[in-house]
Amino acid sequence: MPAVLHATADQVLTITLNRPETLNALTPDQRDEVVQLLAKASATADVRAVVLTGTGRGFCAGADLRGAATTDERDVGDVARTLRTGAQRLIAAVLDCEKPVIAAVNGTAAGLGGHLALACDLVLAAESARFIEVFVRRGLVPDGGGAYLLPRLIGPQRAKELMFFGDALTATDAERLGLVNRVVPDGDLDKTARAWAERLAAGPTRALALTKQLVNASLDTDRTTAFAAEAAAQEINMTTVDAQEGVRSFVERRKPTYKGH
Repeated sequence: MPAVLHATADQVLTITLNRPETLNALTPDQRDEVVQLLAKASATADVRAVVLTGTGRGFCAGADLRGAATTDERDVGDVARTLRTGAQRLIAAVLDCEKPVIAAVNGTAAGLGGHLALACDLVLAAESARFIEVFVRRGLVPDGGGAYLLPRLIGPQRAKELMFFGDALTATDAERLGLVNRVVPDGDLDKTARAWAERLAAGPTRALALTKQLVNASLDTDRTTAFAAEAAAQEINMTTVDAQEGVRSFVERRKPTYKGH
């Protein structure tokens, strides 16, 4: 079976990590394929929402380190270069995807796997899911944008607690902290993710893309810059077919029908 499964139905692209025997630890080839699929989703009109999930007991156990170069085999700059073109590129692909991305966390999300989930726009977690900042257990510094994502989601103190101790966080605790939108029974995860994705796929796709861009950028900008970006986004969005349909449907007192452009 392919290591990454992908299928599009009802304008929803589902990407499934498919190495259950390793809890879906990511190989470089898998990582690159996910990056390519997300880039293609942005450019494909028939895709209007994305679901990212895994098979078996794991969502993603992080990067597959088997076969990684040892310290003696590395040249200066190799580690930083590998991160820029690997883990950081993967997280950026999720954050920059022009379609809303839902993480359906079916099991363990550790290390890079946890950051992959948290980079998504919405996070659904099965009751059996676990989130683990596993890096400290291996004497490593968090990668894959963890030190960027976590403080923005839960504040610096909570982020340090998770990263300093590396304790497993239950799905319920992750929801309480604000890392997860909703926890559902294991058997309801796929159904709930599908329902959310179909709602998003029926929405005003360009408006959602611009909204995602504004929210993601807001934490890194001052008010003046954020207000200017908002005004520019409004200007762009008002040229879309969906915006015109939204206003028209309001005036006509009917439900809008969005086409995604």
